[in-house]
Amino acid sequence: MTWPSEAPREEQLTEAESYRILRSRIDLSRLPKHSRDVTERVIYATADFDYATDLVCDEEAFAVAVDALAAGAPVVADGAMVAAGITGCPVVCKIGEPLTARLARTVGISVPAAAIRLSFGEVGSGAVWVVGCSPAALTEILTRGVEPAFVIGLPVGFVAAAAALEALLRSALDVTGSRAGWAAGGSAAWSAPLPTADP
Repeated sequence: MTWPSEAPREEQLTEAESYRILRSRIDLSRLPKHSRDVTERVIYATADFDYATDLVCDEEAFAVAVDALAAGAPVVADGAMVAAGITGCPVVCKIGEPLTARLARTVGISVPAAAIRLSFGEVGSGAVWVVGCSPAALTEILTRGVEPAFVIGLPVGFVAAAAALEALLRSALDVTGSRAGWAAGGSAAWSAPLPTADP
C-alpha cells in the first residue's frame, strides 16, 4: 500500500525514469528550449516518437504562450479528456454543459463548435486554446475570430482533421500542431511550457 504522502515521490521517480528512457532513444537537444520541452512532453505522454518530426514547433510562438500563461491568460479545452489533463490552473471546457447541446441543436452546428462559441463568450480574446479532440472545435476557433494568444491543435480522426490543422498552420496565429491528434498530446503540449511561465 502506498500512502498519499509517498505517491508524489514515486510519480517523480517514474517520470524521471521515463524521460531518461525517452532521451536514450531520441536526441532532441538540437531543438530550442520550448520546442524541445513541448516535443519531449508530448512524446512522454503518448509514447509516440513520430511526434519528433510531426509536431510543428515555433519557438517565438511558444514564447508568446509562456508570456500569456504567466500573465494569467484563460485556458480553454475542447474536450473533457483534454481538460482533465491540464493541471495547475482553471480550465474552461463547455463540452458537457446542457446549454452547449441546446445551442448545437438550435443553430445546427456540432456540439464541439457550440462549446467553442460558449467558451469564447466567457473568456473573450487572449486565451490559450487547447484542441486535442475535435476538428470542428479547431475550425470554429478559426472562423469565429477568437483572437487567441496561442492555439494548440492536435485534432483527432480521419475526417476533417487534416483540413482543420492545415487551416490552423496557414493562419497568422501563434500555434503548434500535429497531424497525429490525441487528447493526451494536447494536454501535454499545454503543460510543457507551464513551469517556465511561473512568475
